[in-house]
Amino acid sequence: MTADNTDEARLLDVTSHINAVADRVHDLAGRKPRVIVGIAGAPGSGKSTLATELARRLERQKLVTRIVPMDGFHLDNGVLDLWGLRTRKGAPETFDARGFLLLIKRLVRGEEVVAPVFDRARDIAIAGAQLIEADAQVVIVEGNYLLFDEAPWSELARLWDVSAFLDVPLPELRARLIARWLGHGLSRTAATQRAMHNDVPNAQRVIERLLPADLLLRPSYDSRPPQPVQQRRPD
Repeated sequence: MTADNTDEARLLDVTSHINAVADRVHDLAGRKPRVIVGIAGAPGSGKSTLATELARRLERQKLVTRIVPMDGFHLDNGVLDLWGLRTRKGAPETFDARGFLLLIKRLVRGEEVVAPVFDRARDIAIAGAQLIEADAQVVIVEGNYLLFDEAPWSELARLWDVSAFLDVPLPELRARLIARWLGHGLSRTAATQRAMHNDVPNAQRVIERLLPADLLLRPSYDSRPPQPVQQRRPD
């Protein structure tokens, strides 16, 4: 597949995925004052792109929509240094999982919430950088560990009104993650080491510890045998 064909396929995939999630949201929007959408996936799976494009679609359809990235709950590098976890940044234990869980519960209750935002250029989380108003009808939460079967992350699964998992094959994730670090100016060797040492193990962990999702979203070029969509466990 050429680069142009790959880009075209990804665009079609994003559109298909938006349609699938948006249909679920509209089914609920007339019955609930606020719909909480959880978009999960491994690093490099396209969560941010899907969340952004889904929000644009819903806003055009007159639904007040906000995005809350899990990345705002990265622990500070100083804390990670104290715990010896800086080289594992992005792993589940390098986030304020309890703080994130509390914020999601407030969103579920329909509250106005001030949330942190991660500044990737400075590699720090900025407290109180985003307002989610009480009249937000849809809140899209995106992150690696939204459907993750380890405490306390596992408590999140029951909070999503709609949950989706971007199921990208691991070889494709590896290629995307290396390309991401190349885009940050690293050499091919350094980018590969960075991805394989931390990002890929995190991706494998996300996949291996996946809880059931309402929607399992796969690339159109995925040649793996089709699987039935996993159904959410009863509360």
